[in-house]
Amino acid sequence: MDFATVVPPYVAKPLELFPFRAVMLAPGRVGDPASARALARPYRDVAARLTQWIEQGRATADTAPAVYLHEYTSGGLTVRGLVGALGMSRRADSMAERAVWPHEAIHPEQAGELADRMFQMDLNPAPILLVHHGDHELRELMAEVSHGTPEWRYLDRTGQRQRIWAIRDEDVLARIGALLAGARCLLADGHHRYAAYLRLQQEHPGTAWDSGLAMLVDQDDTPLFLGAIHRTLPGTTLDALADAARAAGAAVTGRERHHALSALDSTHLVLTDGHAWHTVSPRGLDQKAAVAWLHDEVLQRLPRPAPRIEHHHNVDDALAATSPTSPAVLLPSPDFDQVRALVESGGLLPEKATSFQPKPSLGVLMRPMNDA
Repeated sequence: MDFATVVPPYVAKPLELFPFRAVMLAPGRVGDPASARALARPYRDVAARLTQWIEQGRATADTAPAVYLHEYTSGGLTVRGLVGALGMSRRADSMAERAVWPHEAIHPEQAGELADRMFQMDLNPAPILLVHHGDHELRELMAEVSHGTPEWRYLDRTGQRQRIWAIRDEDVLARIGALLAGARCLLADGHHRYAAYLRLQQEHPGTAWDSGLAMLVDQDDTPLFLGAIHRTLPGTTLDALADAARAAGAAVTGRERHHALSALDSTHLVLTDGHAWHTVSPRGLDQKAAVAWLHDEVLQRLPRPAPRIEHHHNVDDALAATSPTSPAVLLPSPDFDQVRALVESGGLLPEKATSFQPKPSLGVLMRPMNDA
C-alpha cells in the first residue's frame, strides 16, 4: 500500500490574509462541469483563456483588490469564511509558532505536479480550506459585514446559494489582520495544494507566489460538517480483517446488517463483505481517531498487505463497491476538536481521513497571479 509519508512545512504566525483581485466565473457557469475546460490543458493557455472568457462575459474580474467574505449554502448547511491570499513566506521553527496545521501527510510528486500546473496557469484556481475556533470580536465584525448588501448574490449550477462581500475598507482590513495574527488553523482541505503553494513560494520568493489562495472558516460560527471517509480493501477478505482487528485487541461481534449499521458511532467500526457484518469495538477511541487505529493497528496485522485502499465519502458508495474480495471498513465521523488536539500534539491522521463538507463550488473566487 502506497501511503503518503511527507509532512509539508508549517506556515508561521502571524497568520495573514492579503487582499487580491478576484476573477469569478459568471453565475450560470459556477459549478458547471463544462466550465472546468477553462482550467484544462494546455495549462499555459489558461490565463489567456480566462481573459477571453472575461471579454465574452463568461467570467468577470473584480475592479480592485479585496479580502472577501464568502457565504455559501448547500444541502441546508451555510458556511461563511474569509477568502484572501494567505502569506506563505514564513516557516515555523517550533510548534508554538505554527499558524497552519496540516493533519495529513502528502505525496511530494503530487504536490510537485500541482505546483507546475498552477505556475503554468498563473492562477490559484480554488482556495484551500482552513478551519479554526475564531475570536468573538472577529465573529462580530464578520456579522457586521454580512448585514450589508453583498456585491454578488446568486444560485449556481450545483444549487449552492452564493453571497460575497468585498472588504476594501483599510480600517476593517486592519482590524481583521490584528484579530487573525495569532490564529491557529487546521488545514481542512487542500493538503497537496498547500504543499504546492509552499514549493512555489520557495522557488519564486518576492513574487505573487509568496501567498496562496485560502478560505478561513470559523467552526464556532458556521461549522463545516466533518464526516468519515470509508474504506474498501480489494484483495483481502472479511475474515482477515476481523482476525486483524481481534489481534489489535478489539471486540469483534457478528451482527445483522441493520444492527451493525445502527452501531456505527464514535466507539464502533463496521466490517462487511456485503453478506456478513461485524461491529468492531476498539479500546481507547476516546484518545485516538478510529481511522488512525485502523491504519496503525489493524492493517499492519493483515497476513498480506491489501494491494490498495479505495476511499468513499458515504456509506452507500462504500457498500456499492463491497464484495467478498473487497470488504469494507465503515468508519465513524471524527471529532473536530479531537483532530485538532491530535495535530497540535505532533500527530497526524492517515491520508483521506476526514471529509469537511460542504465545499464551495469551483469558479466562485479565483486568484490570478499576474494581478496580485
